[in-house]
Amino acid sequence: MVSESGSSFGDLVELQVPASSAYLTVLRTTAARLAARIGFTLDEIEDLRIAVDEAGAMLLPLAVQGSNMHCSFQLHTDILDVVVSVPAAQTDLPSRDSFAWTVLSALAGEVHSRVEDGRVSIMLRKKRG
Repeated sequence: MVSESGSSFGDLVELQVPASSAYLTVLRTTAARLAARIGFTLDEIEDLRIAVDEAGAMLLPLAVQGSNMHCSFQLHTDILDVVVSVPAAQTDLPSRDSFAWTVLSALAGEVHSRVEDGRVSIMLRKKRG
């Protein structure tokens, strides 16, 4: 399921895909297209693609079997906020001491995680320039 509001900065685009590695490419492609839409450079787009893929990959092992992964993209003039989340039976946050988290932080800029209502989420904020 994909929904998008409006057609200018401030748009919110949401995707829901099966929580499976086969669908991470949908998130990567959407992230790249939306980043290009607000003027990110090719390097910034590639960094964001990898960061979104890494966030999804970190959440997959936590996802309830047969559930869906939700991803929202909030577009701003020079910022793209991304939230990737899954329903999780075990609501442990991804380790901030892991190599994956270090890579994620280097690629996305700002990275946070949270547990709320049985869902584990990773939030990314990528700034242009």
